[in-house]
Amino acid sequence: MTELEAFAIDLARAASAATLPYFRGDHGSTDKGADRIDPVTRADREAEAAMRQLIAERYPEHGVVGEEYGEDRPGAEHVWVLDPVDGTRAFVAGLPLWTTLIGLKVQGQPRIGVISQPYLGELFIGSPLGARLLARGTERALKTRPVSALTEATIATTSPDIFTGAELGAWTQVRATARLTRYGCDAYAYAMLAAGHIDLVAESGLKPWDYTALIPIVVGASGAVSNWRGEPVDGSGQILAVGDERIRPQALVTLKRAALSLDREYTT
Repeated sequence: MTELEAFAIDLARAASAATLPYFRGDHGSTDKGADRIDPVTRADREAEAAMRQLIAERYPEHGVVGEEYGEDRPGAEHVWVLDPVDGTRAFVAGLPLWTTLIGLKVQGQPRIGVISQPYLGELFIGSPLGARLLARGTERALKTRPVSALTEATIATTSPDIFTGAELGAWTQVRATARLTRYGCDAYAYAMLAAGHIDLVAESGLKPWDYTALIPIVVGASGAVSNWRGEPVDGSGQILAVGDERIRPQALVTLKRAALSLDREYTT
């Protein structure tokens, strides 16, 4: 394990110390959404603050981008991208599917990622060295599973409500083709993809703190992450993660049309 991987785990532990006392307790939830419920809790704020403090102490030259407290030196060579509680709705509902997401970008590219679910005692970490699961005193390598056809795939997204009209139509077609569909897992779905239990995750409207940590884990487990055009992840917020590259073109048949349709809307 490299020094920066070990530090990412230290950040996850600091976040866990802040979040767990509030889970299934008095979390002080407030709503920051304008037209839909978008909760934020004391756990979100305190966990990000704890991680930022550790980064400032250990690596003061590093940048930080976080959901709760914005950007600090986002143009630095090393930038930590933090989502202290991804899946705050699950957190508020007492469901153990929320996670802490920690990503490290080096020269603009995601290099290290952590998905931590402290209530279940699981920490998924990915880097150029591969992807691993640390859980209850054990460590094992992560590997996506082979699946050659979308008709045999288990797929997931957080909710169909995250999609626009064109995106929802594309997702509906992918869902109709797949063998099994699950909702409500937030970033935990990507951890299950890396662990070989889910085969495809498609989402839209994601911010950098939602997806930066996922990329090194999925790729480190032999999966792939792209936008809905099959290109490298960009600022569109559209994410497609697959465990087996063979099913990506099958999903892109409809997802790419939705992406191109939205492009036309923005340019007219």
